[in-house]
Amino acid sequence: MQPLAERLRPKTLNDYIGQQHLVGKNAILRQMIESGHISSFILWGPPGVGKTTLARIIANKLERPFYTLSAVTSGVKDVREVIEKAKSNRFFSQDNPILFIDEIHRFSKSQQDSLLGAVENGTVTLIGATTENPSFEVITPLLSRSQVYVLKALEENDLLELANRALTTDTELKKRTILLDETDAMLRYAGGDARKLLNMLELIIAAEKDETTTVHITNKLVTNRLQQHPMAFDKDGEMHYDIISAFIKSIRGSDPDAAVYWLARMVEGGEDPKFIARRLLISAAEDIGLANPNALLLANACFDALQKIGWPEGRIILSETTIYLAASPKSNSAYLAIDAAIALVKKTGNLPVPLHLRNAPTKLMKDLNYGKNYKYAHDYPNNFVKQDFLPEAIEKERIWHIQNNSAEKKLGDRLRLLWEGKY
Repeated sequence: MQPLAERLRPKTLNDYIGQQHLVGKNAILRQMIESGHISSFILWGPPGVGKTTLARIIANKLERPFYTLSAVTSGVKDVREVIEKAKSNRFFSQDNPILFIDEIHRFSKSQQDSLLGAVENGTVTLIGATTENPSFEVITPLLSRSQVYVLKALEENDLLELANRALTTDTELKKRTILLDETDAMLRYAGGDARKLLNMLELIIAAEKDETTTVHITNKLVTNRLQQHPMAFDKDGEMHYDIISAFIKSIRGSDPDAAVYWLARMVEGGEDPKFIARRLLISAAEDIGLANPNALLLANACFDALQKIGWPEGRIILSETTIYLAASPKSNSAYLAIDAAIALVKKTGNLPVPLHLRNAPTKLMKDLNYGKNYKYAHDYPNNFVKQDFLPEAIEKERIWHIQNNSAEKKLGDRLRLLWEGKY
């Protein structure tokens, strides 16, 4: 039997729940669909908000050939084969076929390049779906040929409408007596994700084997069922936020064994390797920072190498970087410093730049003493000379605080020698 989420997948725009800013009355996508003329576009939004469903509805409405690829399992060869099929279809259909690519952010540059010609000359109309910011994940030439539409997490009234529709229209659920006595926990765990909500309903109802018994859905029942069977509820691997949290905290806590374990959980769960590599970059800057600046260099090299060699060998690079970061000394002084500086800016506003630090490209600016009395550090012994660099109103403020690790102590020793007490 199909999962509930698949059985309940809407076939028309009128049955589609949510995203009214795109498909509501007079909204941009609805107008495009009803006109019968669509251009290539990318749907960007969190999991379970209807990206795939919307693409299928559009293809059905326009009665066009519909090809679908998953970026997780498809390569350049698969893309080219689909494009050849689309070219053949053009002989039998006036309208170009729709090519839907799920998780397009996982396509490599070469895979995305192989799409360019077909999109540009109209062999296919591309609809991409992504949970990642396409500005970072989709190549610029492809992005410039596509509109980007942002889908939002479903609101509570959308989720309740979906739950009631499931209970009243689904063939299997209609056989049971199911009462939504409480919905707070259900909505909280769903988190704006329709698929999670339907997985949850299916799990809770399936646990009651006696079909003659009335199922009372309460906050306590929902919490107990999900704690007993978390993966059954989150069957599409969307627990990655919890797992990535455990991964980062294990690195921060200097436990390489735990960090590699959580890495393995993500690898086995099909997590996007680039997502993991980005988190390693953030961890290297946020948690290790100046205690070991090489960590950021290695994390950046890891990200670059992943794109060059791909998968499955990329798991080795992720493992090497994870172990190195977990074993490194830790410091968050740079993280604390920028937050302290931002807080200071918000508190003090746009303080004037001291005159001696201002740029003076014109005679008028020079006449106004812009740049006057600035001391060029390289003209002095040890390439250093004391002068004020902060606005006068905050010249006594301390922003960066040296932490207790050998690398920062060494930097601190140099600064104390130069500034005689400031640091």
